[in-house]
Amino acid sequence: MALSKSLSLIFLQLLCVLCVLNLSNGKGLDVNLYEKTCPFLEFIVKDVTAKFISRTPSLAPPLLRMHFHDCFVRGCDGSVLLNSTSKNQAEKAAIPNQLLTGYQVIDAVKSAVEKICPGVVSCADIVALVARDAVTLIKGPSWQVELGRRDGTVSKASEALNKLPAPFMNITQLKASFQSVGLSVKDLVVLSGGHTIGISHCIGVNPRLFNFTGKGDTDPSLDPKYLSKLKRQCKPGDVTTILQMDRTPKKFDIDYYTTVSQRRGLFQSDAALLDDTETKTYVQQHLSHAGSKSFFDDFGVSMVNMGRIGVLTGKNGEIRKQCAFVN
Repeated sequence: MALSKSLSLIFLQLLCVLCVLNLSNGKGLDVNLYEKTCPFLEFIVKDVTAKFISRTPSLAPPLLRMHFHDCFVRGCDGSVLLNSTSKNQAEKAAIPNQLLTGYQVIDAVKSAVEKICPGVVSCADIVALVARDAVTLIKGPSWQVELGRRDGTVSKASEALNKLPAPFMNITQLKASFQSVGLSVKDLVVLSGGHTIGISHCIGVNPRLFNFTGKGDTDPSLDPKYLSKLKRQCKPGDVTTILQMDRTPKKFDIDYYTTVSQRRGLFQSDAALLDDTETKTYVQQHLSHAGSKSFFDDFGVSMVNMGRIGVLTGKNGEIRKQCAFVN
């Protein structure tokens, strides 16, 4: 009898623990969160995003980058979307974000969603969904987006400058940056593969070309022929000339890893992937077409991981009415 009562008590305690865990998970992210409150959300987001991407496919890379830049500063809370005020320089004003484009896509999606489901879906969730759809629409990978983020109310340019991984970081700095937000070394090398689409500018590579160690020298890790090509394209002080990240900047593929393996990674942070055993091994495993599927699968997993960084859920944060302004 005593044993029976003890087992019953343990069972009830386990039930209570499960109830608490369930409540905790209920306040987190869920791919089906808006199933009842905004059932057509993903259709609306993809429809609006597709109209922009069909006209301007070059918007896909910055929309992916926007999600990345949002999550690494204060978590995935839509803070990258907020405008500066007379009393505050927002993340948009930070140097790494000054060339970020695609805000009009987010605003258009938010407007369309608000017409159907007013006050329900956060701007942070819209950024995550648009990033996924933009990549998928140019025949890149797809993944299930967990939803339930709420919008932050703070955005500081100084934090973006200090927390975003920089193109001149070495592998030790990159690993520390990703670890600080809970991402693994594999996430680092996989998400770096997002550089397979899009462009950059000479400002991001000029130090490697003309003043790598402060003595007017060049980065010895650069392939000599690629170095000569870059020097022809970029002159000292050039901040506007456009450069391709790999040989197929309009195509989401594994060419980025081929480029890195040939010592032709544009940024120092790209080249740094060859300075760590784990990241170098991943690069070498994705040099042929056979590696495309595993990269696509891995990219989806790492995007989900990134989308969980520092999220505001439950009663934290707010659901903005307009993405550029706090309520």
